[in-house]
Amino acid sequence: MSKDAITKEFEAIVGAENVMTSETDRHSYSYDAAVLDSVMPALVVRPSTSEELGKCVKLCNDNGTHLTVRGAGTNLSGGTIPHPGGVVVLTNGLNRILEINEEDMYAVVEPGVVTAKFAAEVAARGLFYPPDPGSQAVSTLGGNVAENAGGLRGLKYGVTKDYVMGIEFWDVNGELVKSGSRTVKCVTGYNLSGLMVASEGTLGVFDKIILKLVPPAQAAKSMMAIFPSMKAASETVAAIIANKIVPATLEMMDNFTIRTVENFRGAGLPVDAAAMLLIEVDGHPAQVEDEAAVVERICKENGATAINVAKDAAQRNAVWQARRDALPALANLKPTCVLEDATVPRSKIPAMIEVLDEIAKKFDLTIGTFGHAGDGNLHPTILTDRRNKEEWARVEKAIDMIFDKALSMGGTLSGEHGIGLAKSKYMEMETSKGTLAYARRMKSVLDPKGILNPGKIIG
Repeated sequence: MSKDAITKEFEAIVGAENVMTSETDRHSYSYDAAVLDSVMPALVVRPSTSEELGKCVKLCNDNGTHLTVRGAGTNLSGGTIPHPGGVVVLTNGLNRILEINEEDMYAVVEPGVVTAKFAAEVAARGLFYPPDPGSQAVSTLGGNVAENAGGLRGLKYGVTKDYVMGIEFWDVNGELVKSGSRTVKCVTGYNLSGLMVASEGTLGVFDKIILKLVPPAQAAKSMMAIFPSMKAASETVAAIIANKIVPATLEMMDNFTIRTVENFRGAGLPVDAAAMLLIEVDGHPAQVEDEAAVVERICKENGATAINVAKDAAQRNAVWQARRDALPALANLKPTCVLEDATVPRSKIPAMIEVLDEIAKKFDLTIGTFGHAGDGNLHPTILTDRRNKEEWARVEKAIDMIFDKALSMGGTLSGEHGIGLAKSKYMEMETSKGTLAYARRMKSVLDPKGILNPGKIIG
């Protein structure tokens, strides 16, 4: 079918106003937050109902047209970069919270619901949805599930996969597949919901998502601990975990990141600190007091020069906003910002911190390090200019070494950003030839024409 013909078919399904063909519109959906070349799609389509979505998927498959689903495009691995000549299907027209069940503590949403909006609506009902990716103000729940997004609270509360109770999705034939349920327990058939999490749009197109909700903590205490070195801070992280304390959040920032965030926000951060830990414990009030006291003691024993405890909600929010500002603040410094998320076992955090310092020196690069230190998920952020080919070559070598070192410590390529295009070439390093062959066989059966987000994860 010609482009004009298939355009008319899409217009018949979603309306002409929801089919974008201009170069300007198509360019807007040709890239995501990864440092990769953009790819212009042939069309951008915006369904607004479940039925329209299913028909769009079937039309693409019937015509062998490559399909890339896109939420907000905030992912950092190239997962929403379209295939040349393919169609981008937007989910921002599928943005309804269909149900929040307070009695059974679950919610049913469409994939285009914005994460922060959903969390706020849940909180207004006296419940809690813990996953909080840094992009939550704009990212969508469908994208969170597709990438298995994490966030600051991942240490204690887990990541997106821990809250997915069920998914309804369209297969390539336009058939609606239902998996999981609204019940706490469900072992009906294959765990297709689990298969869809982190699948990055390569196996099906989400229609509805059932999410678990939990009661909020009764109390919380946040603190900022200052250290004379990254080594001392990282050893403190390991010590807190070794003492069987699991904070709600345990974040780390190096001096370069601290100074950059302070210049960006003016949050009153200690710019002379070599390293800083941001820690929050939550739970029953008595438990919070006990755990906070233990954390403070451990920080002091490991060389903390100061510990500042937030006195009220305003101070607490200011502390966490400063942490969330790390990426936008760093991104302001150079034309290109490469944010990685190689993750290691928590006990290996001190060793990984040392490795990152060595890599920065070896390749003469500026690397700001921050991240979810409590769960081993660091974000070494390389500031560079991709137009400088000599420097970019050093950046690529540095990235190779970061992954190699993380894997040698028993770590993983990605804690929360996904594989997409950016990391697919490294997959065999962490898994095996057999693993990739198995995944490709499965993909070939579920998507025989290879239309669903081709080239991602397994190439």
